[in-house]
Amino acid sequence: MDRDGQLAGLKQAVSRSLDASSGKLHALSRDIWSRPELAYEETEAHERLVDFFRQDGDWRVDSHFGLDTAFRACWRSGGAAAKEGEEEKKWVNVGFLCEYDALPGIGHACGHNLIAEVGAAAALGLRAAVEEALQQLPVHVEVTVLGTPAEEDGGGKIDLMKEGAFEGMDVVFMAHPLQVDAPYLPVIAEHDVSIKYHGKASHASAYPWEGVNALDAAVLCYNNLSVLRQQMKPDWRVHGIIKHGGMKPNIIPAYTELEYYLRTPSRAELVLLKEKAQRCFRSAAEASGCKVEVEYAKNAFDNILRNKTLEDLYAANGKALGMEFTTDEEVLRNASGSTDFGNVTFVVPGIHPYFHIGSKALNHTEEYTEASGDDKAQFFTLRTAKALAMTALDVLMHPELLQEVKREFSEARLKEEGSG
Repeated sequence: MDRDGQLAGLKQAVSRSLDASSGKLHALSRDIWSRPELAYEETEAHERLVDFFRQDGDWRVDSHFGLDTAFRACWRSGGAAAKEGEEEKKWVNVGFLCEYDALPGIGHACGHNLIAEVGAAAALGLRAAVEEALQQLPVHVEVTVLGTPAEEDGGGKIDLMKEGAFEGMDVVFMAHPLQVDAPYLPVIAEHDVSIKYHGKASHASAYPWEGVNALDAAVLCYNNLSVLRQQMKPDWRVHGIIKHGGMKPNIIPAYTELEYYLRTPSRAELVLLKEKAQRCFRSAAEASGCKVEVEYAKNAFDNILRNKTLEDLYAANGKALGMEFTTDEEVLRNASGSTDFGNVTFVVPGIHPYFHIGSKALNHTEEYTEASGDDKAQFFTLRTAKALAMTALDVLMHPELLQEVKREFSEARLKEEGSG
């Protein structure tokens, strides 16, 4: 049988494996969904996933990997010595990522329970196929699953990057639930910032001239940024709130605080937007006589570095499984979310496709929380996991594809760094 025929058989093995494991994968997702936990506090979800891989057998599990609620599970195909006259096979490390933090107040309204399930399922499916065809594969295989906390707030993947968690990976995959199937949607660079103004309290009626009004500074800052939007590029975003505006109307506020998110299509442009925003922050302090503290979050989120080779392979596998990828120009044009997976794509080639879960509810709503826990989502979730595992098989069975993936990755990174 030729290699393409072998590949088709291995992809069938992925489907058989995940169909057989559907019950335990659904239970995994449901358990995470029913006990939502916030960023860096995902103790129950973390333990559930660690136990899942320990019980599945043959996985080497590091239960607290880099962060308290992160983990790493690894499986290796063996790596038997080459037969006489054969070249020693190379190792290829395929990574799958699980997210599992929830949102305040509304639980898994972004479907991270399904992201955890997809990552775990894709890893199981790939392992099953590799086990079935160890002699057919032109490479030895390592499958690595990383549990990555705190995507909604903080950026756990970036924390793990700093710990070297992605070193040695050749490709990395995850998939995110949405209203549509898409191999790629624009994911933009983002950085959170808190602006704190310090003034001086005084009686607002009796002797206001003795006070320095921090609320005036906050209002000026808000208005400065609103005016800045007139000169911003159409795809830049600045949005925020006044978190603290004072204590009582008859006390001139001595302290106020704003929180903003700054977003641009690329991390190079984010530097430019931050410079403009900084002038807005400081000019408000100067005009009001306040002192200002500007505190950026510890991690900035990068845009996703696209890899068309992997995207095309995923799209082909998805179509073979019955996915209908969106061609809606409005969806493609208006996608403007951010994720710490973007940072990962600057160190390892990877993809972050989106998948329909049987609902038109919008993410970050109570309706989406309900949809992400609905049994109906399971068919779509497992189909996505199959497509990811099959895409991994494509690059394992055809090493020239992996070389193309890496070539495209290197060129895209150089181009992005050059634009900065």
